[in-house]
Amino acid sequence: MIAPGTQGPVADEKQKEEVPPEVVDGEEDEDEEEAGTPAAGEGKKKKKKKKSKKKKVEQSEPPRVGLSKLFPDGKYPEGELQEYKDDNAWRTTSEEKRYDERMAMEDPELTYNNIRRAAEVHRQVRNYARKHIKPGMRMIDIANTIEDGTRALVEENGMESGVGFPTGLSLNNCAAHYSPNSGDTIVLQQSDVMKVDFGVHVKGRILDSAFTMSFDHTYDKLLEAVKAATDTGIREAGIDVRLGELGGYIQETMESYEVEVNGKVYPVKAIENLSGHSINPYQIHGGKSVMLVKNEDQTKMEEGEYFAIETFGSTGRGRVVESGEVSHYARVVDAPRVNLRLTTAKSLLNTINKNFGTLPFCRRYLDRIGEQRYLLALNHLVQQGIVQDYPPLYDQKGSMTAQFEHTILLRPTRKEVVSRGDDY
Repeated sequence: MIAPGTQGPVADEKQKEEVPPEVVDGEEDEDEEEAGTPAAGEGKKKKKKKKSKKKKVEQSEPPRVGLSKLFPDGKYPEGELQEYKDDNAWRTTSEEKRYDERMAMEDPELTYNNIRRAAEVHRQVRNYARKHIKPGMRMIDIANTIEDGTRALVEENGMESGVGFPTGLSLNNCAAHYSPNSGDTIVLQQSDVMKVDFGVHVKGRILDSAFTMSFDHTYDKLLEAVKAATDTGIREAGIDVRLGELGGYIQETMESYEVEVNGKVYPVKAIENLSGHSINPYQIHGGKSVMLVKNEDQTKMEEGEYFAIETFGSTGRGRVVESGEVSHYARVVDAPRVNLRLTTAKSLLNTINKNFGTLPFCRRYLDRIGEQRYLLALNHLVQQGIVQDYPPLYDQKGSMTAQFEHTILLRPTRKEVVSRGDDY
């Protein structure tokens, strides 16, 4: 398929090839003869042409220019680098570990370029979203804005590249897993605290990053606490770090903050039953959990692993429960083999396998690919343990929650915060 803006072949080969105006720095100057009249018998001197200069392709607003046009060499920006500490400080200068990284970059399955491409898509899409999301917008329009940008920039291509999981837009005391279903009429309010959590994947490498938006200053300290806790988790993470201890560092930072609302002071609490997680190819929850409170988990982080370091803080009880209409689903990685009796369930499972595999999806995504009247079949797949549903998660009514999250890569020589940007 010819990409947007690409010219087709010219019918007449003698016709001068045109250069697309968006990549030309001014038009070619008119041909001019050199000054003076040529002597008798002399032919005209050759005309000089000013070479046209190509302008650097820039991102549009809203973002729709695919990343391959912005980075034609196929090399995407490295994330923020942090050196390992203590017993692993030697890794930074180790020739052996540097060699391991070079080998990884040359391996199409292990290359860091895929996650970096996904991270750059995330940065550019969220840069636009943070500038343009305003109170008065419908939640479904916000979700579509983010996902349309993601699909365009990552140059969506089946299971090769696309959206990593449904866009979370959880409001206020809802901490996670709310995404608007079709027909949702909720409108963003001035007083809302909204968690924006979206993902991008390239060849199954999922970039998972989130931020919180508020539109007055009441809950600034809550956002500050959660951002600081996430940065603590990133700073203290590393090869051989025990996950239970890491949770303690996160909790200590988070709970050193308090928020004053209408003259009343609320301590910020780490939400104890939410966590960060390792990320495997095509699997958003890879099996290891980074809890937000100190615990006895002795599991260690290991070289080469990807982690989503995400923290949630609350002015409520610091514990969430499932409630409300489900939007998020994912096929279970090691789902049981079940003889499905419903023909519609078999058909829907084939659709899920073809379009999402084990990547999370939502009801809007099924609508988008033309599925209709699928709820009975979807619920049947959930009941059979083939698909997992993820209901919205709420703290107590009246409380406020916030979230910040980054994806990190534990490279052999150092830690790379691949989703880091100028914003957070």
